[in-house]
Amino acid sequence: MSKATVVTTVLALLLATHAAAEEDPVVIELFTSQGCSSCPPADRIMHELAKRDDVIGLALHVDYWDYIGWKDEYADPDHTLRQRAYARQGGRSMIYTPQMVINGQEDVVGAKAGELNQLIESHLAATPQASVQARRDGDAILVDVTPVALPYGQVYDVRVVQYSPMRHASIRRGELAGHDLDYANVVENWQIAGQWDGTASQSFETPLNAEFPAVVLVQQVGHGPIVAAANVK
Repeated sequence: MSKATVVTTVLALLLATHAAAEEDPVVIELFTSQGCSSCPPADRIMHELAKRDDVIGLALHVDYWDYIGWKDEYADPDHTLRQRAYARQGGRSMIYTPQMVINGQEDVVGAKAGELNQLIESHLAATPQASVQARRDGDAILVDVTPVALPYGQVYDVRVVQYSPMRHASIRRGELAGHDLDYANVVENWQIAGQWDGTASQSFETPLNAEFPAVVLVQQVGHGPIVAAANVK
């Protein structure tokens, strides 16, 4: 094989890997708070995750640290409810920050970058269960979902999540008083475009706020596994 052929083959493999990563990214949800002194290292990791093509990183600010003197500007009670639902699904009674949840299935302390990367690699190597494509059409989003290797008898929420790529906070009270911090991929809103039984391809359409970028998550009802995800083009 000639040198030129080898180079061409390597480039083709890299392009294929890049395309596959964009089509089947791993979803990382970081539960964090501006009132949590342990959270900044995990928040910095989210900045790195936000740069990756093979990961969809989402920062969900929770409200249960607000009582100690600083109300998180980006917190949403629904984020706390989602974190509690994950805990129940996993048979746990406690929630904590910073916590990262991987594809709705596994969790890790948010600052443990090495353990997180091992989990990401494991999920990237797994056989895809479904595929999803999403695109903007004016003020709406069009979503197409297709089964690949889904278990029989499950129902899935087709979730549309919008986020701010970067938000800033000047924290004046609480455990992080005096800190000026930037937060990546801060979740702004969620909606469910519909439910899917996973047996055949199906399309969905729902309104979309043009102000923010968006991703689509296909997740088993009841905060189960996320079986497919995509950025909205």
